[in-house]
Amino acid sequence: QVQLVESGGGLVQAGGSLRLSCAASGRTFSSYAMGWFRQAPGKEREFVAAISWSGGSTYYADSVKGRFTISRDNAKNTVYLQMNSLKPEDTAVYYCAAGRNIAAIRNDYDYWGQGTQVTVSS
Repeated sequence: QVQLVESGGGLVQAGGSLRLSCAASGRTFSSYAMGWFRQAPGKEREFVAAISWSGGSTYYADSVKGRFTISRDNAKNTVYLQMNSLKPEDTAVYYCAAGRNIAAIRNDYDYWGQGTQVTVSS
């Protein structure tokens, strides 16, 4: 069992930056791939980024490539999402998730956090 708690969301102006954190409980964190997803009002939850258990592989949605960076610190049981050059269309609730394989599909993840709101003003 893995419990995930996101933090770091907030209100930022377009062009600004935020860093999201996702703290995981449990001693098996380092064996899980981790992902970030987001859901805007009235839209489906969509993939943002993922990272392998070791941190050696990462994968990004085209919409955030070059602006967002996913990383993890297994000693701290934490995964991060550094978001730069934010745009109003990045406004959403951001969720972290844990799964057995690095993937862009929601169903490949077994555990989810409650989400943190990111709002980007124009």
